[in-house]
Amino acid sequence: MAESQTPLSNISGAVVLAGAGKMGGALLSGWLAQGLDPTRVAVIDPHLSDDIRALEARGVRLNAAITTTDDVAALVLAVKPQTFGDAGPALRPLIKRSTLVVSIMAGTTIAALDAVCGGNIVRAMPNTPAAIGRGITVAVAAKDVNARQRATADALLRATGAVEWIDDEALMDAVTAVSGSGPAYVFLLAEEMARAGVAAGLPADLAARLARETVAGSGELLHRSDLDMATLRQNVTSPGGTTAAALAVLMGEDGLKDLMTRAVAAAARRSRELAT
Repeated sequence: MAESQTPLSNISGAVVLAGAGKMGGALLSGWLAQGLDPTRVAVIDPHLSDDIRALEARGVRLNAAITTTDDVAALVLAVKPQTFGDAGPALRPLIKRSTLVVSIMAGTTIAALDAVCGGNIVRAMPNTPAAIGRGITVAVAAKDVNARQRATADALLRATGAVEWIDDEALMDAVTAVSGSGPAYVFLLAEEMARAGVAAGLPADLAARLARETVAGSGELLHRSDLDMATLRQNVTSPGGTTAAALAVLMGEDGLKDLMTRAVAAAARRSRELAT
């Protein structure tokens, strides 16, 4: 479901980022690039990278004291889920009745977030292409999140790519299995294409370049094209040709369809097991 964007420059109050690792750092870079005033951003992380430290010169507050008198419009939780039990209570004093809490912690439910820190909670699952602004994030809001807060969350999350909203939190396990873990499946495809190229006689460095650029270029074509995925596949496939011969294997019994179904089911099952 599409959400109307709220320009980041219009967010009133401070935005506090707890956790500035790869994903948190990607969000922060996106916010600043899209007009969020650096002086209204505070970052809390005991292990700051040099890139994040450099932002202090632009006015971003780094591990500065954030008091209960600060007007915190949004608290974005990007800490590791296993550290949330300790970090959450320390952050709770920042959260007022109007504070939006956006969590990108994998497997951490709205109920668990509410129990530890409270707030008006949006739970989100981004993926690693967020690092280059081409991520996809799926978000679900708690029932008490109002339209303005939801739009603010959308703007914060959209800084790293597209955003989709769902109404049923139970779907987040499948989301995690498809888009959260999905980049690893694509990288594995590239790995195996390169390996198969070597097995077919190609030099390893050439096979790796061919696999990398083929996957990257195909992904970009998929991104830009209005055609559905099946049509794009069919457009590469001449009847009786080389691609058809390969697809007969990939689409045959115990082929990619069955493998991917089992893989996504396994990831979703593990997501449910890890949920807190």
